[in-house]
Amino acid sequence: MKSLLPLAIVLALATAYGLWYRRSRGRLRAKAGRLRITESMIQAPLGSRATLVQFSSAFCTPCRATRALLENIVQGISDVAHVEVDAEARLELVRELNILSTPTTLILDSHGREVGRAVGAPKREQVITALKAIRT
Repeated sequence: MKSLLPLAIVLALATAYGLWYRRSRGRLRAKAGRLRITESMIQAPLGSRATLVQFSSAFCTPCRATRALLENIVQGISDVAHVEVDAEARLELVRELNILSTPTTLILDSHGREVGRAVGAPKREQVITALKAIRT
């Protein structure tokens, strides 16, 4: 019976971590960015109302799904831009913006201020809701 106690503790901790990890991935969080992200930093023009900046890497499967989702969302919206940044090629920017995993999507307003961040693949409804909340 004593030998089962460590196993039960490990299983409980692993389950708790798994539930936390699952809940935290892909959830869009509102964020007030102190740093203003400029066009020269992401090497692409900002949208006139908002910009979705996606940090990805070459072998990241969720990054491909996120790219398709974000491109689909901005396809019919002329004042919102989607920019994909290769995290491996832009390590200095990744460190500066505290990007810890890919895909990470930043939602910027027209001035380049971060108003939202999703770590993992974001949900379509959350991105659309965040974009509707941004005024010009």
